Amino acid sequence: MSGSVSDDSRAAAEPDAVVTNGNEDDRRPTQTRIRIRIPKNYQDEPVISRLTSHYGLTVNITAALLGANARDDGWFDLELRGTSEQIRSALLYFNELDLEIWKENTEDQSDGW
Repeated sequence: MSGSVSDDSRAAAEPDAVVTNGNEDDRRPTQTRIRIRIPKNYQDEPVISRLTSHYGLTVNITAALLGANARDDGWFDLELRGTSEQIRSALLYFNELDLEIWKENTEDQSDGW
């Protein structure tokens, strides 16, 4: 999931940066659900905590799968609440860490994952 990120996208990924594009939808509250794999080499990093502290999101961990003694990768189902801009910035952060992310299809939530 790695790739080129424009300067505007990098600025949006920085917690203190302000990117103004005049789009009201970016500031409207929304939520999304994702499934993420966090590799074991990030076990000492506060990856999920940063979603709140750096990006201002409300995070609900709806499911998690962790190996004994954190020997394996962790899998998390997360519900992210915030503005579209905050969520987009957090997803860019995950992309910069080269984490695997699956976004739930929000059109049909009947299967619950």
